[in-house]
Amino acid sequence: MTAPGGPAPLILTLGMDGDSFARLDALRRAHFPPERNFLPAHLTLFHHLPGDDPAGIAAGLREALAGRSRPLLRATGLRFLGKGVAYGFDAPALAEVRAALAARWAAHLTPQDRQPFRPHVTVQNKAAPAEARALLERLAAGFEPFGVVGESLLLWRYLGGPWQPLGEFPFAE
Repeated sequence: MTAPGGPAPLILTLGMDGDSFARLDALRRAHFPPERNFLPAHLTLFHHLPGDDPAGIAAGLREALAGRSRPLLRATGLRFLGKGVAYGFDAPALAEVRAALAARWAAHLTPQDRQPFRPHVTVQNKAAPAEARALLERLAAGFEPFGVVGESLLLWRYLGGPWQPLGEFPFAE
């Protein structure tokens, strides 16, 4: 792990097809408190990878994705987060990719990244619980499952709020 005062950690997310990203990002911009919304909509695979070796992480991603097709995900419902709302996904192919990467980086994973993978995209967080509950009810009333195509994995450096993009690693066609 990166020592205190060392390089900021890295984050790995899923790059989605354009229509799905636009849909989820519009929901995030509409419902996330604007003063706390530094990021576009994202589905995080790892929250805290070692920041001292981005080139090694990138090489591992290229190797792990070689020959892997774009994963298909299915939005299956909404999750109440206490102070927010997220769309939950069924994503077996993405879970397989994540498990392979977790095995590769096992010695470096934080407790959060060792937890079972529960793919989701948060569209509201850090809101009052009553406001979050109301949004959940409103979104759930019109919810219909929808598909998302994973286009790539995106590597970021955490900057204490915003993230710095470090690379995009596409799945095979």
